[in-house]
Amino acid sequence: MPRAPAAVDLGFFKVVPAEPILQSVEAQAPAVGQQIESDSTPVAPETPARSVLTTSQSIKTGPEALVEQFAPTVDEITQDEITKLAQAAWPEMVAETSADDAATVSKVWNQHLQGSQFSLRKVMLLEYSQFLEKFLWPTFIAKSKKGKSKSALDHVLSIVVLVNEKFRQRIVGVWDIFGGDASRFSGLVSRILELLISSNSEMHDGQIHLDLELRRFLLIFLINMFQSLEHPLVRAECLRLVNIAMWDCVVERRRERELNMYPERRALWEKAEAKFDATTKAAAKEKMRFDRAFFSTLIKSFFNVLSSVPEDGPPPVDVVLYCERFLELLIDLEAQLPTRRHFNLLLHDHLVVPICDSSNLAKRGRNVLSQTRDISLAKASGGELGSGMLFVQLLDRLHFYARFEINDFTGAALTLAETSRLHYGNLRRLQKIAFIKFRDTLEDFALTNIGSIESKRSFRRCFEKVEETTIRALCAEVGIRTHPFDADDDRPFSKAFMIDLLAAMYAKRPSQIDAINALSLYPDENALFDETAVPASQQFSNTHCLAIPKLNLQYLTIHDYLLRNFTLFRLESTYEIRQDIEDVVHRLQPRHNVDRSSGDDETVFGGWARMASPIDNFQIVDVGPPRLGANRPSFVKADVTINIQKFTDSIRREWESLKSHDIMFLLTIRMEPAEPGWAQFEAQKEKQAGETPVTNFRRKFGLKYVRGCEISDLLGDDSHPVEDFTSAKNSSDGGRPRVTGFRRRFRLLLDPNQYQSDMDAVERKEEDVYPTFNVLVRRKSQENNFKAVLGTIRDLMQSDLVVPDWLHNVFLGYGDRNSAHYTSIPQPVRTLDFQDTFLDWEHLSESFPGKRLIRGPDGGEDISPPYVLTFPKSTFEALSGEGGSNVQATVSSGVKRKLDAVDDDLDEGDDAILVRTYTPVNNGPYPEDLPKKNAVRFTVTQVEAIHAGTSPGLTLVVGPPGTGKTDVAVQIISNLYHNYPEQNTLIITHSNTALNQLFEKIAALDIDPRHILRLGHGQEDLDLADANSWGKYGRVNAFLEKRVQLLGEVDRLAQCLEIPGAHGYTCETAGYFYTYHVKSLWDPYIRRLYQLRDKAAEEREDVFSLFPFQAFFADAPQPLLPDDATYDERLETLEGCWRHIQNVFDELEEIRAFELLRSGYDRSNYLLVKEAKIIAMTCTHAALKRKEFVRLGFKYDSVVMEEAGQILEVETFIPLLLQNPDPDTGASRLKRVVMIGDHNQLPPVVKNMAFQRYGNMEQSLFARFVRLGVPVIQLDAQGRSRSSLAELFRWKYQNLKDLPNVQERPEFNLGNPGFAFDYQVINVPNFMGQGETEPRPHFVQNLGEAEYVVATYQYMRLLGYPAERISILTTYNGQKELIRDVLETRCAWNPLFGNPHRVATVDKYQGQQNDYVLLSLVRTKTVGHLRDVRRLIVAMSRARLGLYVFCRVPLFQGSYELQPVFKTLLQRPTDALWLRNGESYVDGTFTRTVDETAVVEHPKKGWRPEPHAKGEVAKIEDVQHMGEYVADMVKQQIEYLRKQKEAAAPVDGASEEVKEDAGGDEDAMEGVEVEVAAS
Repeated sequence: MPRAPAAVDLGFFKVVPAEPILQSVEAQAPAVGQQIESDSTPVAPETPARSVLTTSQSIKTGPEALVEQFAPTVDEITQDEITKLAQAAWPEMVAETSADDAATVSKVWNQHLQGSQFSLRKVMLLEYSQFLEKFLWPTFIAKSKKGKSKSALDHVLSIVVLVNEKFRQRIVGVWDIFGGDASRFSGLVSRILELLISSNSEMHDGQIHLDLELRRFLLIFLINMFQSLEHPLVRAECLRLVNIAMWDCVVERRRERELNMYPERRALWEKAEAKFDATTKAAAKEKMRFDRAFFSTLIKSFFNVLSSVPEDGPPPVDVVLYCERFLELLIDLEAQLPTRRHFNLLLHDHLVVPICDSSNLAKRGRNVLSQTRDISLAKASGGELGSGMLFVQLLDRLHFYARFEINDFTGAALTLAETSRLHYGNLRRLQKIAFIKFRDTLEDFALTNIGSIESKRSFRRCFEKVEETTIRALCAEVGIRTHPFDADDDRPFSKAFMIDLLAAMYAKRPSQIDAINALSLYPDENALFDETAVPASQQFSNTHCLAIPKLNLQYLTIHDYLLRNFTLFRLESTYEIRQDIEDVVHRLQPRHNVDRSSGDDETVFGGWARMASPIDNFQIVDVGPPRLGANRPSFVKADVTINIQKFTDSIRREWESLKSHDIMFLLTIRMEPAEPGWAQFEAQKEKQAGETPVTNFRRKFGLKYVRGCEISDLLGDDSHPVEDFTSAKNSSDGGRPRVTGFRRRFRLLLDPNQYQSDMDAVERKEEDVYPTFNVLVRRKSQENNFKAVLGTIRDLMQSDLVVPDWLHNVFLGYGDRNSAHYTSIPQPVRTLDFQDTFLDWEHLSESFPGKRLIRGPDGGEDISPPYVLTFPKSTFEALSGEGGSNVQATVSSGVKRKLDAVDDDLDEGDDAILVRTYTPVNNGPYPEDLPKKNAVRFTVTQVEAIHAGTSPGLTLVVGPPGTGKTDVAVQIISNLYHNYPEQNTLIITHSNTALNQLFEKIAALDIDPRHILRLGHGQEDLDLADANSWGKYGRVNAFLEKRVQLLGEVDRLAQCLEIPGAHGYTCETAGYFYTYHVKSLWDPYIRRLYQLRDKAAEEREDVFSLFPFQAFFADAPQPLLPDDATYDERLETLEGCWRHIQNVFDELEEIRAFELLRSGYDRSNYLLVKEAKIIAMTCTHAALKRKEFVRLGFKYDSVVMEEAGQILEVETFIPLLLQNPDPDTGASRLKRVVMIGDHNQLPPVVKNMAFQRYGNMEQSLFARFVRLGVPVIQLDAQGRSRSSLAELFRWKYQNLKDLPNVQERPEFNLGNPGFAFDYQVINVPNFMGQGETEPRPHFVQNLGEAEYVVATYQYMRLLGYPAERISILTTYNGQKELIRDVLETRCAWNPLFGNPHRVATVDKYQGQQNDYVLLSLVRTKTVGHLRDVRRLIVAMSRARLGLYVFCRVPLFQGSYELQPVFKTLLQRPTDALWLRNGESYVDGTFTRTVDETAVVEHPKKGWRPEPHAKGEVAKIEDVQHMGEYVADMVKQQIEYLRKQKEAAAPVDGASEEVKEDAGGDEDAMEGVEVEVAAS
């Protein structure tokens, strides 16, 4: 029988699982290597209550497996004893305490918490019942008063457990529960702090484990507090523990040295001391004494716990878990500047890192880590709890942050030069001390050259022969402790340990940049299978710590921010690569074999894999010499040969379509011979030892080495590069093809860092990796961008990054949260030209409620747009109370009449907005010269978002579904284009779909197409004429085509002027023609017009008739100069004609560069850098091409980011740094950042749940800014969905209203033809005896729902619904594929049905919409990942007019998280789909309103048709009924067509054509009838 694992750290509870649990789940484990098939974030299959967690590859037997995966339904919540107790004791918020409260808390603690060993099921039920909010906190008494004693220990611990559970579930707003009473919260925290250190004197062997279990809960509570510094209540309690008063526990000599460095710091210290001395109340002074000594006492307690770990034998698991959590706390303190500022000195003074590093636990961990590097030693000990591996990795992270290159006091990042200067200054001071006070023994050291003693090794060598007493005295002199903290042990530290302390303090630290540069961007076998860094479980329960960085709200420096993101992004890509490699290796089925001819052992492959091929030959062909100052090769090239004969033609084409820069992996698989009964023996040993297949995957499948590489060239048979294999297989010029047969060769670029590391290993007599490779693995191109992104982040860490001053502190999470807002920046823009934002004066008035609109000096009663608005000074902090010296004004360059400068003296009050207008310029007489105008009537909040986005600064716009986020973004871009014609705007989106939607709307505005550029893939999907002309090379071709057109206009103009010559030959000749002929005609003519302006009318007529370009404009709308036009109107028309001509020559001057540049590459780069004003790309493209953009000198001033809530933090940050700083000022050119998104919808996709939850990698920069409290503008009116549908997602947003069009437009008021309800959830029971199925692990399907959805789609098509207005959505990829298969069988071939507009998963459909949505929720056993409310919001908000949800209703209505939506859905019938007979979508007489359902709910009989509508309503019971109903409709239509055919007489050719068409429809219908009947 397998032994039961020991207790493990589950965050706040302990579980010792029984054997049957482990045994029962074993059968549920999916096959190793299977890729999870869900819509975005893969999720492991959910198990019933009281079962353990499984992974995508194996049974997890570590802490993850011991968590009870319990997601209670509403019925289970209702029936549980805790719920009954909650209904009796805290049905509502407890208003006042009573004598029975303590008994209730004691009962819950003893029976349901401690009594159940802190079962997750019980804890979650208590959280669902709001035990904390309704009872624990209202009845908590911090201090005894007025006859009421303070709350008992179990009350405090119960609060701790419930708070920890809320953080485990990542519930937001936890601390708001305590927000009403700061003094009581402070009392709670004080109680918790006292408990953390109170048992310090009771640390005896018999009691330590029990104490540590509860103290670990308290420690996690403290961790959660220090991760929530954005909350004022929590921040106040945390910062009192880490202020400068804690230096009272630091060695005086060391403290004085630090105080002497900054006078401000000494003043702060003296102020803290004076405050302490001035406190007279004993209680207050004791509290201050406790606070300043808290962390010192806690660290000493930690040392006692750490010392209890034995050198050999099984370690006490509770000790290990406590120590790991304690290091997590220290890392969090060091990784945030407010806590690090004073705590870092205490950490160094108390020697935390050296003492931990010399502990038995660290030694055990490093021993295990060294063993796991060899698969022959990778046994179960590596994965056992208490091995120390995680402790060592956490310790390494703590050591890194303890020595982080930052000035702890100022918060400024230290440059390499500053770090070196500090190091050499410290070393010189040490030498000076040695020379003055220890000259007799340390004179050699004092006089030694600094360069010869700066390394740790040389530094230690200087002190090896020095007496221990001298070293101890030197340590004391420099402020290093020489004795342990243990009061019972007076022995000093050993000599070796003190030398190590000196070396750690004074030896040169390795450069962080050098460490990053020495890192391979490809994961090797050790990184791939390190579960402490890359957990195997895809469903991480967030119950224990990991050795990975966290994306917090605050960061130390930009380098720290980039490094954390670099590490997490690398680990996430490592996890995905591991999945692919595991899948490939399993499919290859490697096995051991003995060569009969030679008798040698070999590995053969019994299977095959689409994405992998055995290697025929591999050899290193070239190793480049190291660059100057480097110790690794500049490049390493290798050739690899594979044979693709065994693949099918389609797979061969995939291999042959590989191209340069594609990423591949080289594997060495070496299977060992299997002894008799080996498999059974290994499986039994695995159970007994707690071994997992993932942990020991390498040993089981012989995976010895993994190396990444990049394709450099494709090689032909002659070993020379070829363009591509497909063309090389064809003979050129009648010669022999360059590629023949089935052998394909690739020239690979290996990673120089990894190669150097491998060669160093060879020198140590280890195996040479490279001759052993026998498998080549490729990956999908869309998943293979990780190396380029990692390279970009690494380049950023080595660049002189310049983040705008106004954004820097907000980005790092410090300072005033409002400082980057447009009203708070130092030089605000007070006057803005809003162009066509406002449709009329009424719209303008509506947009600024509560403001007085003051017309300008020349404004009439009713002035028309465009409007230029000047906002009051009080709007801007920089102008309040000042003379307005910082004011800026922007007015479009294209104005007829210049506006006066901003009148700084004009002050009409804080509520006054000055409104002025101007006459837009006339650009010509042709229709295309007229400007395109906005037609959207923007709401108040949309106008505010446009105002903020057009102004300098940071703008966050939260856009709920259907609130016009894209329209707002487009108007901001248009305003920027016209207000700042000399500036460039960069547009960033997450997906190509969103980019195309945004780009299509931009192209429809009054923006010159030659200034718009779209980069990256996906432009072919643009719904624009000449879609492929909007990319770099397409734009170049468009410019050249425009050149031909414009030069033709020049020739036509020359003919009209009767000036002979080839003036339209080139742009250059056109320029000469303009200068010497065209302009010379216009200048004297326009001067004459203005001279005659004030003369009599009869003197002007002849002048107008002398217009020199009359013949040229003969094709313009006539008359060019109407008889009834005034003189000024005629003058304006003629000036417009001149502008038209001028624009022709201006465009030719811009195009002239394309004549001079000959290559497409140079032309496209010139277009990007010089011509384009609005550049659009995805965040991925920005990350991939950042180096190229910087090299080209790309410049931009504004960034507008759509879908900002879906973009990873670092992929949001990279687009802000695609350019070099301004060469004159050294500052960033970036003036504004506009981020538009919705953090209530789906976040960025992170596949590994550990990185998503513990590392917080799913946090977007947009969501982080929202959490930080940066001002946001939330759009508050939706116009997508009819009002009833909007109720399904309106509950998630505050004050979300409907736009007027939702109430006014007919389609929103009429019902859906053929459906009784505009939305409905339909219960789908088992179909053919089954519900959800899994053809392969996690590929979830539901045939009943698929058939029901497709039959409903057929029904809609038969009623005349257009296919492009119907989308079918589902929550799993497996169901999506099944629905497509059913559609292919039933509909795709028949023109009467066809395919719907889109079949997609909910995740992939975010940001899109359609009139009608059919939604399949798939699951029938567990709710699955729809429990994430953000996914639910997306699913409910895609439909405009009709939403029909097919699911297992009892399952989903029982989900606690889905209650807000299902309460609304359940107000409609769920047992059947209700249809309306006799209605047609194409019938123009349809007038039934949406409220006329003809179905009512009877109190006893349920939902029934209204008496007058019994024949009009059909109740569809199930899938089969729907199929029969559709089949009957088909038969009726076929019969109708037959009658039409018989009645139609073929009188003439037209009648015959009608008859033929009718026959074709009948044939189609007959096919439909057969298919529907078969279903």
